[in-house]
Amino acid sequence: MFSSQSQSMVSDAPALLSRRGLLRAATAGMALAAARLALPSETWASRLPDGRVSLYNLHTDERLSVTYRDEAGAYDQDALHALNHFLRCHHTNETTMMDVQLIEFINLVQKRVGGRREVLIVSGYRSPEYNEQLIRMGTRAARHSYHVSGQAVDVQIPGVPLRTLREVALRLGCGGVGYYPRGKFVHLDSGPFRHW
Repeated sequence: MFSSQSQSMVSDAPALLSRRGLLRAATAGMALAAARLALPSETWASRLPDGRVSLYNLHTDERLSVTYRDEAGAYDQDALHALNHFLRCHHTNETTMMDVQLIEFINLVQKRVGGRREVLIVSGYRSPEYNEQLIRMGTRAARHSYHVSGQAVDVQIPGVPLRTLREVALRLGCGGVGYYPRGKFVHLDSGPFRHW
């Protein structure tokens, strides 16, 4: 569980993760590029819990435990590239630059539910071709899915009920949270706060 200091950091997460003013000032396409290319400031990042995640990809059978941000708030580019590769589209092997705000959201959720448990990745980045294939197959994939822009993951955490995982993510208020009990995962994205 979190210390009281860590809980304070988590309660500040919505304010810390908000760059919506900047995004509104640009066009939609430029805003997406700006959000994904500009890393959060070191001051902002240093206020978050330690920048380490432990992940397991259910489709590739790969594990990754990586420190992507140091205590001062500086991001490690090699670690971010490793995360991009790890969260690649498992059907096309294509990678993209994953949104750092999404990685921070995963980190906050992982820390809040115990920190040492691996986050199981059900789905990370989806290539546009694979996303279209899912739509044609009649799955619940959205045409403009955040997965396609590197801003979403579907996750499970062993030993944590999906309802609990959903509630933790909702309390953080950092982005989109979808609950899929039949698919046995919770969707997290770095878009605006909303839930379904």
